[in-house]
Amino acid sequence: MTAYDPPRGPLTIVHADTHLIVIDKPSGLLSVPGRGPDKADCAVARVEAEFPGALTVHRLDMATSGLLMLARSKEMQAALSGLFERGEVEKAYIANVWGTPHPPAGEIDLPLITDWPNRPRQMVDHDTGKPSLTRYDVSGTHPHGARLTLTPLTGRSHQLRVHMAEAGHPILGDELYAHDAARTAAPRLCLHAARLAFTHPATGQRVDLASPCPF
Repeated sequence: MTAYDPPRGPLTIVHADTHLIVIDKPSGLLSVPGRGPDKADCAVARVEAEFPGALTVHRLDMATSGLLMLARSKEMQAALSGLFERGEVEKAYIANVWGTPHPPAGEIDLPLITDWPNRPRQMVDHDTGKPSLTRYDVSGTHPHGARLTLTPLTGRSHQLRVHMAEAGHPILGDELYAHDAARTAAPRLCLHAARLAFTHPATGQRVDLASPCPF
């Protein structure tokens, strides 16, 4: 066992056409290569081995599982990146959090910025942080609190994790932002990218993809 020991086995391909690929990334696998040869194994490298020329469109944290999109050309990469930047991709995440938010549905509006001395951590900064907005909705319960559907209305790094921790309801298993009780309440980060929906840039067809939550 090394510090980075990614899960083995083939990736699950949720959608593949001549323009793009969507996989179901497992928790523990980097989206893109990390620093050093020991972190070369990642989602884009595995996809590229099967679909040569595959290119990154967006990322999921290593500990987060779920739907990850890749493009099959630079032109499609630019088109898909534009959809994300303009907020034209509908995203939904499932999370198990510590405690139960009140009210059971609402929005968290807290500006975020990189905590440079403690990278990759992010932090709330009301003076220089970038606007960051998350919608949450309680969808169930578990022994430690609530199960939420989270919708990031902006796409900041670690946004969902920081917002829930700042709201007093850290995501279970979060090694960076959860207090000890929440961090040790689950064997992994309980955050899963469960849905991606968008209009296909090449075909104009609506694509609506889902991934079952593994926790």
